Amino acid sequence: MPSPKSLPAALLGLTLVCPALAEAEGLELGQVLIGAEDRSGEDRSVAEAEARLAAVPGGTNVVDMRRPLQGRVASNQDVLAYQPGVYAQSSGNEGVKISIRGSGINRAPGAHASGLYTMLDGLPLTGPGGTPYELLEPLWLDHVEVLRGANGFDRGALALGGAIDYLSHTGYNSPKLQVRYATGSHGYQQRQVSSGQVLGDFDYYVAVTDAQSDGYQDHTNSESQGLIANFGYRFNPNLETRFYLRYRETDNDLAGRVTKHSIEHDPRAANPAYVLRDDSRKQPGSTFIGNKTTFYLDDDSSIQTGLVYHDYPMDLREGPNRLKVAYTDVSGTFDYKRRDTLWGMESNSNVGLRVTKHLPNNGASELVRIPTGNTAGYAPGTHMRNFTYQGSDTVLHAGNDLEIAEDLWLTTGLAAIYTRRESAVTYPDGGGKTSMGDWDYAPRVGLRYQLTPQVQVFGNLSRSVEAPHPWSLIYSANQRFPVGSGPATGTQRDPIELQNQTATTLELGGRGDSAIGQWSLSWYYSQVRHELLSVLPDANATTPYELNASPTVHQGVEAGLQSDLWAADGGRLSLRQAYTFSDFHYRDDDRFGDNRLPGLPMHYYQGELRYDWPQGFFAAVNTQLVSKVAVDYANSYYADPYALFGATLGFNAPKGDWQTWLDIRNLTDKRYAATVTPGYDDKGVDVARSTPGEGLGAYVGVSWSWL
Repeated sequence: MPSPKSLPAALLGLTLVCPALAEAEGLELGQVLIGAEDRSGEDRSVAEAEARLAAVPGGTNVVDMRRPLQGRVASNQDVLAYQPGVYAQSSGNEGVKISIRGSGINRAPGAHASGLYTMLDGLPLTGPGGTPYELLEPLWLDHVEVLRGANGFDRGALALGGAIDYLSHTGYNSPKLQVRYATGSHGYQQRQVSSGQVLGDFDYYVAVTDAQSDGYQDHTNSESQGLIANFGYRFNPNLETRFYLRYRETDNDLAGRVTKHSIEHDPRAANPAYVLRDDSRKQPGSTFIGNKTTFYLDDDSSIQTGLVYHDYPMDLREGPNRLKVAYTDVSGTFDYKRRDTLWGMESNSNVGLRVTKHLPNNGASELVRIPTGNTAGYAPGTHMRNFTYQGSDTVLHAGNDLEIAEDLWLTTGLAAIYTRRESAVTYPDGGGKTSMGDWDYAPRVGLRYQLTPQVQVFGNLSRSVEAPHPWSLIYSANQRFPVGSGPATGTQRDPIELQNQTATTLELGGRGDSAIGQWSLSWYYSQVRHELLSVLPDANATTPYELNASPTVHQGVEAGLQSDLWAADGGRLSLRQAYTFSDFHYRDDDRFGDNRLPGLPMHYYQGELRYDWPQGFFAAVNTQLVSKVAVDYANSYYADPYALFGATLGFNAPKGDWQTWLDIRNLTDKRYAATVTPGYDDKGVDVARSTPGEGLGAYVGVSWSWL
């Protein structure tokens, strides 16, 4: 078996020489080469996204969903595969662990994500409490835009990892009717019916989706069902509006974390404590209602406004207690864009405001589920605690792209951010309250230079700001209710204060088209202060603590390469590769020195070799190579490196009206840890910190479209 380090090293060396191999002909970055008269709506939307992101002086990704949909697409792990700089791994259900440049490095899968600003159709999904995942149904998407690190600045993203925008279908890029069905190993089934059309100045897209799976691991049954709809109307050439609705329910049984020994010898076994308690996580119905209206003031300026109502309750039956959580956010956005000519040079300016606020009902009620310990004398359903989650994020940002010389652009920006976080224990009496409000700032400066029509180089220097989640203020508390407090005895009483995480990041890189394919390369270095790190206090804990760390460093390399290796008589052999190098460590910590931060691998490589026949058939083989992962902050124990192999076969009808595919995962039935949720210091002992990856599985699917 090849070393997990060998292929990434080869890729990196290959990518570094791409600029020297650039030819005189090829793609001119930043230019839309697809004309509306000869491309489909899907082609146009993806080409416009690629052209827009090519004007960003830093690392970006565009995921055209037509490629992932030629195989199983069950979660964000499948959506974000083969994307340099993006780590996405599933623990067996939709709760995918996503990290960019070390964002949310040790967040547990299934928890609300942190370190990334996530949008749905350009509207805020991320709130003060993090990013829920249940509305991220992959089948609803046309494409995905990823702006890594500070490159999400113009979207109002100031988090370390940047921004992800999930763009759904509209009537302009969807079939009149489409039916899709997929089934496969471990009881997996997925169904969708969708419809979209343009009717004069009005267009619509509607889809109904449901899925279910028994799961590879014991006690990982899952079910979901949802609806999406959006409706757009163009009043005149200068005014258009679109309304969005998403509703989805999910129910996931939880298997918990297990030891390396368990994964090696019985990878389908669940944590016995989770099975005994019948732990589960249910999202009984999440609703997202939004509107986006654009007014074109003239040929060179526009105003866009957005409004969102987002309600996402949870019923958490994790551990001996039950937590009924109420989350409701409202958001508003305002963006003004203008194009000018200054001193004979083109200038593009933007001013934006985004505000997201928890509504007053946000909070949780904790109930006895399984009487044990301090609740042994109380009946199931006994009320233990009530506590609130309150917070808001307000970001005002202004930026400018100025052509200071031919093919040389200067990007500048400055953002002001106000964050408020509050948590209070309102039942029983004697609970505490913590309220924090902080102003901060985030400047950004960057350069991009079109070295040749095929090669662009760039660099930027930026600052990021991220506030803690309100839930972490109460769950990280060390002041607890004393004996005599009834069923609340021993639970957290006084929420603590945490500082905002900040970072200063330098990024250098380039992208282009050369004799060996389309390439991208980024190097970044971040000095992070007060990093918000999570840790499980013990192997049986279900909720981690979150604390500010001593200074840390995040640095890495993100490289991507898409190559056409051979083409003749309408057939094509292609290779796509993505490699992410991640070095995240402490800077002279009193306890851990320069130890690596646990939770993510240093080397992460994905590659796919594919052949397409002119008749529409295709066949591909793929691999994923991952280095070892530290499972505790003391670096006393590691999850093993692994290599996975898979294959896909399929047929895309030349008319584009139907397709079918076979997707085989983990051909060698490799046993490995897909995700790690770190502990503090395991002293070299094999502790239950990991979730097993999926074993050998085969999936088939078919879709039919009325175009």
